[in-house]
This record gives sequence, structure tokens and C-alpha cells, in this order.
Amino acid sequence: MAKARTVFFCQNCGAQSAKWIGRCPSCGEWNTYVEEVVQKETAPAAGSWKPASTVPGGNLQKAAKSRPLADIQHEEEPRILTPDGELNRVLGGGLVPGSLVLIGGEPGIGKSTLMLQIALALKKLKVLYVSGEESEAQIKMRAERLADGQHPGCYILTETSTQNIFRQIDQVQPNVVVIDSIQTMHSTLVESGAGSVSQVRECTAELLKYAKETSTPVLLIGHITKDGSIAGPKILEHMVDTVLQFEGDRHLSYRILRTIKNRFGSTSELGIYEMQGTGLRQVSNPSEILLSQRAESLSGMAIGATLEGNRPLLVEVQALVTPATYGTPQRSSTGFDSKRLQMLLAVLEKRAGLRLGQHDVFLNIAGGLRLDDPALDAAVCAAVVSSLNDLPIPGDVCLAAEVGLSGEMRAVPRLDQRLAEAEKLGFKEMYVSQFNGRNLGEQDRTSMRVQAVGRLDEVLNGLFG
Repeated sequence: MAKARTVFFCQNCGAQSAKWIGRCPSCGEWNTYVEEVVQKETAPAAGSWKPASTVPGGNLQKAAKSRPLADIQHEEEPRILTPDGELNRVLGGGLVPGSLVLIGGEPGIGKSTLMLQIALALKKLKVLYVSGEESEAQIKMRAERLADGQHPGCYILTETSTQNIFRQIDQVQPNVVVIDSIQTMHSTLVESGAGSVSQVRECTAELLKYAKETSTPVLLIGHITKDGSIAGPKILEHMVDTVLQFEGDRHLSYRILRTIKNRFGSTSELGIYEMQGTGLRQVSNPSEILLSQRAESLSGMAIGATLEGNRPLLVEVQALVTPATYGTPQRSSTGFDSKRLQMLLAVLEKRAGLRLGQHDVFLNIAGGLRLDDPALDAAVCAAVVSSLNDLPIPGDVCLAAEVGLSGEMRAVPRLDQRLAEAEKLGFKEMYVSQFNGRNLGEQDRTSMRVQAVGRLDEVLNGLFG
């Protein structure tokens, strides 16, 4: 056996050093180096994943040769479409064969429930669900609570050693592998505890090699730190093909699956779920749940048309403007950029003549979403003015326009999708920028009146007179 030695690893970027240093020269972070015991590999351990091109009589591998780009033949590989349409959307059209997908989120948010639900739903495929955190009985209890908890092709393995996992993979030959979670796995090739920088990197490298050489998609569940980032070295996110973030308040029923990194699709997609007793339910029309059900119009509420990826959403912007009790007025926002809110308040004071310097302003995006679409500027301004004057906005009016520093209404992209979503939900009037409204008259919209305006005061006059 090779002699064990100690190496210092950076917990942020994974860089290594022979001695401890205070500031990482790679990422610039301070006090991130930890000492770990490592062992240099002399031969592949029994059960570990071996490259397919390894010669049986030795450790030589066929050397790769460079090829001209024009000579490389590319064929579009068919994706694995899961029964979950929301997951297919955030993945860019389904699971890519040989891809490595990392899913992170808060404890108790529903990561294991989602992955087990997907494993049970793939009826035509053989799935191996590996858990290092729960027993077989616990997984069985969760499967029975799900809507469809029976799948003869779903195999459960409670193991943390990657060498034993690969032995079971050789026997089962699954089409999809789920690892719950990567921080609990450990390899005998590295002499350090599970969850350490070197263990996470080594286990991910073995699973990555297995996925690429067998074209088997592997789904990894990852823990997150207290600041919301995925635990382990930053190199973990660089190694995988797709990084998904499961967000939402675990005390509320709605969950959001957001794409952070995707080598096979867009990074601006999101999926919305509702946590129920029988598992996670897909929310096909999120605009209906984001708009509060109220019998009468209340002041301080405006409807804005936004986009998340390719999906149009109508969200409710809530504002509360009250006289400041203390000397310095408060500016607080939930789900919206606070600096942009301060900019819009300055525009209202300068261009609309409102006196907001002695008022506290609180802003909230209903539904728990965090949005940064500039098209919500008009809805934010309308909600603030509505709360300030205690004048409600009609419930069948929505807005979609960016507000400039001079008070002009700027155009927003893909307005047709926003209009179609608002018209589908029964809205009768929509305020847009006049630069978007040039070609709106050519379209037949008998059920909705489109108000094309050029300045912010025109919007406020049209809403409040």
C-alpha cells in the first residue's frame, strides 16, 4: 500500500497546497484551507469504476488523438423524457444520456421526495436509487405515501461506499442512477471522512467517468451551506453538467426548481411544484396561484406581467407606504431588488412630484418568487402610488413596461407572450410602452384593451385620474 500523506485543500475552490496558507492564491478567499489525509492510488480498487478502454493485462490506456472539427460526426441523442413536465423544462427537454445532474436545496425542501417520485415514475426504465442517509424502511414508507408508489424496476440500495455501489451497478445494469446524497459517499481511494473536499471530488469524478462511458444519466442530491451555496468544493459545480436549485419556504406549499447551470439547455427556466401529502404536484399554470384570490380591490396591489425563461407569469406586486415613525424612512423589499426599488422611488419623487422622503416603503412579490425583470417597474410604481393615496387599482388591469430615469416607459421583450397570458386569465386592460405598441393595433384583441403610453405620469393619470 502506498504511504499516506497530508495535503491542504481549499474548501471554496478545491485548490491544494503542501502547507497551510492563509489566503488561497486561486480564488482569493481567506482561511479556507483544511488538512486532509490522502493516499496516492497505485491500482484500481476492486469494484471501482474502470475505464472501458483499459487493457486487461495492464494499466495502459489508448491515447486520444486530435481530429479536425469538420471530421467529427454529431448525431442528436434522444433525451429521456420523464413524466414530470416541470423537470423536463428546467433540464432543457429531458435527461441527456450520460449527463451528471446536481440538485441542491434547503433541508426538508423536498429533494429526496422529488428524486424518488421521478424514480418511481420512470416505469419503462430500470432505476437504481442509492441512499446514504435513510434506511430501506424509511424509503419504503415515503414511496407508499406518493401517488404512485409501485415500480418493480426501481431498486433501492442503502450504501455509502462507491466501490460497493459500482458492484451493484454491474449486477443491476440500471438506465438511471440516483445518489442521495453526494456528501455522504466515500471512496476507499482517499483516506478522509465523507463530505470532505477530497472525498466529494473523488466520488464525483468516479460517477462522472461512469456516466460518460456508459451513457447513463446520474442524478446527484447535494447539501447546501448556511449561505445557500452547495456544500463542498466549488469544483463540484464545474464537474457536473447541470446544477438545479430547489427553492421555497418549507413552511409553505409551493416549491421552485431553478436552473443554475445547464450545458444542454437554457439557464433561465424554472419549474413550480406544490407540496402535498401524496408528493409534489406540478403547477402547470403558475399565474393562477401567484395572483391572490380577493373579493374586492385593495390599495397597494398591482399586477405585473413578467417572464421566467420561456414562461410568462402574471405576479402580484404588493406595496405598503406609511408615514415614517423614526427619523430615517425604511426601504424594504422581498423578492425584488432593493436598489432598483430606491431608484424607482427617486423617479416618482422627481418626475411624478410625489413626496416619499418621509414615508416607509415596503414591497413584496406575492408567492415567494424572486424576480429581476425590468418589466415589473411599472407595476411597482403603480403599487406604491396606490398605497400612498389609498386608491385601489382595478383588478382587471395589468402592466408591463420598464421605467427609465427620466420617467419614460421603455419597451420590454416578448410582449406578445405577456399579452396572451394576461388575456387568457381574463384581464381587460394592459399598460405597455408606446415603443412596444406600434404594431399592437394590427392584432385582433377584442377582449383586451392595450394602452400604449410614453411616460410614467400617463400611466398614473390613467389609473388614478
